Amino acid sequence: MTAPGQPPDTSAEFSIAVKRGLTTPRAAGVAGIAFAVLFVVALLLLRQAVGLDLDNETVLDNITSTSTASDLALAGLYAVPFAGIAFLWFIGVVRDRVGAREDRFFATVFLGSGLLFVAMLFAATAVLGGLIAGNRYGAAAPTDVATVGFARSVGYSFLFVYASKVAGVFTLVMSMIVRRLGWPRWTSLSGFATAILLILSVSFFEPLVVIFAAWVAAISLYVLVVGGSESRASDGS
Repeated sequence: MTAPGQPPDTSAEFSIAVKRGLTTPRAAGVAGIAFAVLFVVALLLLRQAVGLDLDNETVLDNITSTSTASDLALAGLYAVPFAGIAFLWFIGVVRDRVGAREDRFFATVFLGSGLLFVAMLFAATAVLGGLIAGNRYGAAAPTDVATVGFARSVGYSFLFVYASKVAGVFTLVMSMIVRRLGWPRWTSLSGFATAILLILSVSFFEPLVVIFAAWVAAISLYVLVVGGSESRASDGS
């Protein structure tokens, strides 16, 4: 109750609003699944025109024509930003679950490697997708096989060398975090195995990045399934 003539005390209402409105919704657990789906679909679409299994002459033909392959690859190019956004949301979901128990050292490496992964993913897609978009919109159409070969080398280096390595660091640190939090053993053990594969890989091996996406989806599914019960337990404490 407030005395007459005094402004109403809004602290209680604000506390309730914070508790109800600023907590991560359970539905946010789908972020990792959304990332995995969009990421894999984007890679599959892009490889229709600029895939590793294609020679540079075929790629040049694909990107300088209005073929179905170039149309699909262009759709994949537009899907990547949404995959990156979903991944950032996934990072936020994990950090929210860690809460006050977050270790500053692990939190810094976790967040930094996650942001670097998104940056390298965007860079790789910009280079590979730029071949198609540049020709489609007349901005910088490739003129010869050498240009195509160089662009593919740079793009896939971003993806399989830099993005995969920071993804490995991200997976390694997150596995350490969930192990300390007492999550099921499979979450950390599968993460350690995925991290080793990503960090030690020295070749352009496409299934590696798919394995990373699958692990993120599995962790997100776990958060989605158990998130509700843990939230109720924390509310009751």
